[in-house]
Amino acid sequence: MAHAVEIGARVITISSTGNHGASTAAYAARAGLPCVAFTLSSVPDAMKTLMQAYGAAVVACSTSEARWRLMRQGVERLGWYPTSGFAQPPVGSTPWGVEGYKTIAYEVAEDFGWTAPDVVVVPAAYSDGLAGIWKGFTELAELGLVAHVPRMVAAEPFGPLARALERGLDAPEAVPAGPTSVAFSIDSRYGTWQGLDALRRSGGLGLALTDEGILEAQRLLARDEGLFVEPSAAAAVTAVMQLAARKALEPEATIAVILTSGGLKDPGSARTWLPEVPAAGDDFDAVLATLRDAYGKDLG
Repeated sequence: MAHAVEIGARVITISSTGNHGASTAAYAARAGLPCVAFTLSSVPDAMKTLMQAYGAAVVACSTSEARWRLMRQGVERLGWYPTSGFAQPPVGSTPWGVEGYKTIAYEVAEDFGWTAPDVVVVPAAYSDGLAGIWKGFTELAELGLVAHVPRMVAAEPFGPLARALERGLDAPEAVPAGPTSVAFSIDSRYGTWQGLDALRRSGGLGLALTDEGILEAQRLLARDEGLFVEPSAAAAVTAVMQLAARKALEPEATIAVILTSGGLKDPGSARTWLPEVPAAGDDFDAVLATLRDAYGKDLG
């Protein structure tokens, strides 16, 4: 957004399912610039509300391809400033945005006492975050602030980067996929060259995920760690669980897992593994029986 202001942009535009759009809308509001956000009709109302609350003019499209096509016209015909990609197949966002993700690498390295973790796992769609974090660690190593760079792992519902690595492709190809994933923020059939490059240069890998695995990770994070995250964030933990199950991680490896957003962005997904809330009567003994029957908790 700082760059948009610097070059005199009049309108900010983005294609987003919510998180990136909300961030763009918030920064546009702070900069005093109008924002047009193209989203999908299928995203939860919470995501649309979040973008609109910051003043963005949000319009819903039936497909990702439709929103990219419309956004492109705003950029090319009217000079709107894009904070996301709008090409097909996707190539990622503006380089200025990718640069911003380097700060995640800086914060992780600082928290680890200026050492890099062995592995960094990132939820990935068009790989802006993955590429930016990798770039940040690479530059820290070049400056001598960390001794090594980590392996990058892309957690992706449909696995275009994983498939490209397995087949030795020069660039990712669109993969067959169902209509959607519970991790809708990252459920892209397309990978990007920048993501594939970061994985190859770091000796990393991509992992295709299932909805069941993502929801299990969401549940474990909430109940074991006190972290309620949206499915697209839980996807990173799902990837770690898969790697651990196949014994593909060194027992002593240090792993940084990037979580991206809170669970209240999409509360409906968690309802699939939560029981209905039972009614409580006036009798406390009946409440104890309800706790035992509904939740399996004998607290008497």
